[in-house]
Amino acid sequence: MEPLIALVVVTAILYGLGRAGVRPLRRWPVPLRGGLAAMFTLTGVAHFVGMRQELITYVPPMLPEPALLVTITGVLELAGAAGLLLRRTAPLAAGCLAALLIVMLPANLYATFAGIATDPLSQPIPRTMLQVVFIAAALTVVAVERQARHAVEATPLLPLEQRPATPEPLADRRR
Repeated sequence: MEPLIALVVVTAILYGLGRAGVRPLRRWPVPLRGGLAAMFTLTGVAHFVGMRQELITYVPPMLPEPALLVTITGVLELAGAAGLLLRRTAPLAAGCLAALLIVMLPANLYATFAGIATDPLSQPIPRTMLQVVFIAAALTVVAVERQARHAVEATPLLPLEQRPATPEPLADRRR
């Protein structure tokens, strides 16, 4: 539940700041990127502190080196969180995090069916729906940021002689 709370609360706070006039937060995908970064920072740190042993037990027995896999996924979540904070790397980071969520879903479901994860959101349907929300948020960042990048790239730069005339500055009109 904590990752969902982090996503929603941080996104809402950043969105509110953007509406209040904080210029870098005005575009709505930026608060969403911040919320996802907070969520993945929270979950990434949990791979090393607090929940590490529990997460190791989530790894299905058929996979080798559960502790190493938990370390790798934690590092990937933290790297993805950092990548979300930069507009240039945000689409790639969000896409990789969505893929990571998809890859990790079977381990989460294994933990549910094996009785390892016992909180209410770890039941198969709520857990899957939660993953779908996180994946959708990450893919939204990919789509919106790529669309914005293509819009900027598609805007042609006109030679100076073809650019529309701009009005003279007020000081120049008085002469």
